[in-house]
Amino acid sequence: MDLDLARTFLEIVRYGSLAGAAEKLHVTQTAVTARVQKLEALLGVTLFVRNRAGARLTSDGEAFVVYANQLLHTWEAARRDLPRPEGMHQMLHIGGEVSLCNPLILSWAKALRQHLATHALRVQIRDGEQLLRQVEMGLLDAALVYQPTYWPGVQVEQLLEEKLIQIRRPALPEPYVYVDWGEDFRLRHDAALPDKSRAAISFNLGPVALHYILENGGSGYFRTRVVKSYLDSGVLERVPKAPEFSYPTYLVYSRERDSAALQQAIELLREMVKEDGDWSQRWGPEI
Repeated sequence: MDLDLARTFLEIVRYGSLAGAAEKLHVTQTAVTARVQKLEALLGVTLFVRNRAGARLTSDGEAFVVYANQLLHTWEAARRDLPRPEGMHQMLHIGGEVSLCNPLILSWAKALRQHLATHALRVQIRDGEQLLRQVEMGLLDAALVYQPTYWPGVQVEQLLEEKLIQIRRPALPEPYVYVDWGEDFRLRHDAALPDKSRAAISFNLGPVALHYILENGGSGYFRTRVVKSYLDSGVLERVPKAPEFSYPTYLVYSRERDSAALQQAIELLREMVKEDGDWSQRWGPEI
């Protein structure tokens, strides 16, 4: 199928009208109309209901949004990865959630370059839902996420068993900083600590929240490995009698895309996890 058809379809969805898509794509509205008609003829369905207000998706149109995005993502991935870098026989695509970047993803990337030098490496840092979708689409070989999704052919392995514990600056324990660790955490946290469910300040990214507390004071929930060095040094302390929450990390990959190189990469990752390194996610000079 012509990729311009999928691209045009998605622009109509984004702007809500054929005229808006035409302006974005720098083509005439007649050209956009012709592309929609061709796409609908190829699929044998009606994608939009058109009226004076714009263009509204039909149920078939809503279903096609996923496929159109997959087509464009796959094409862009091919353009990005081909031709392969000189001397590289294969390519590995790995991904991880943002708060797993430092040190887990960085250390894994370093180990892969050392032990799989003939393989080019592509690393994606995204939210868990996007990563899982890319694994399902075949755009990622493996991903590290907190809340996996199961589907036929997927391999899900619990890589780390961690806890979220409440810590604070000893001399500056206020304010309470709400860190959004995902839907499961929100439900458990708000049930256990309803008085803290509407904090004056909140972050949706753990590393940023941690550095806010280190610099300004406060308390909040963080992964045990990340705050260990700060607890050992006395910069932070655990809040007594605060509930703990489990927060494991999972490795997800498709069994259909399994390979010797991927299994070697996964074994390197397992060995790294066993090491007791510094997970404190420092961005600047040590405190």
